Amino acid sequence: MRSSRFAIAAAGALLVTALGSPSVADVISDWNKAVVPPPPELKEVTVDPSTTALLLLDIMKAGCSARPRCVAAVPNIKRIHDMARAHNMVVWYSLVGNNGKSTPADVMDPAITPRAGEWYRQGGADKFVGSTLNPLLHQAGIKTVIICGNSYQGAALGTANGAAQRGYKVIIPVDCSAGEDEFHELYATYHLGKGGPVALTSNVTLTRTTMIKF
Repeated sequence: MRSSRFAIAAAGALLVTALGSPSVADVISDWNKAVVPPPPELKEVTVDPSTTALLLLDIMKAGCSARPRCVAAVPNIKRIHDMARAHNMVVWYSLVGNNGKSTPADVMDPAITPRAGEWYRQGGADKFVGSTLNPLLHQAGIKTVIICGNSYQGAALGTANGAAQRGYKVIIPVDCSAGEDEFHELYATYHLGKGGPVALTSNVTLTRTTMIKF
């Protein structure tokens, strides 16, 4: 009898210990075990200028100049901007900063300054929310958007997700968006190209500005 009671008590103690002990099977505990996957594939893209828009998001002097990777991306942003202008594409800008009073003059480079009617003061990651963007694209018959943004993991990723949810195809040139460092850009790229939900990844094409043709 005593042995039975002892066995029951011991089993109960073990159960309490097991239930009371925190699990170590979480991402923080296993952080150092993670293996970086191969990069997603970049693809050459041919776009139809009449149904494609270029979105330049939060590329402001204050924010971009503070990030060396954004400064380095400016020539690529200018390249895709100039191609879009040469093909009379729809171009739209989100402006941020300056206590909500930013203007086109606050955009990082005068060579990519927005024209009248092309910009909107819009914070947040998804630039479709509460802005002129979706009505403008619908009115112009746009089916595909090319996105460049600062930050890559914020405005670019958030708006790409918003675009895919609204039925647009999304082109992400990886050389015209910037994060604080390589890792921020890596996880944004992987999420867009492979790691995110199918509703996103199936509508996103990763490329470079030099791989886009018209």
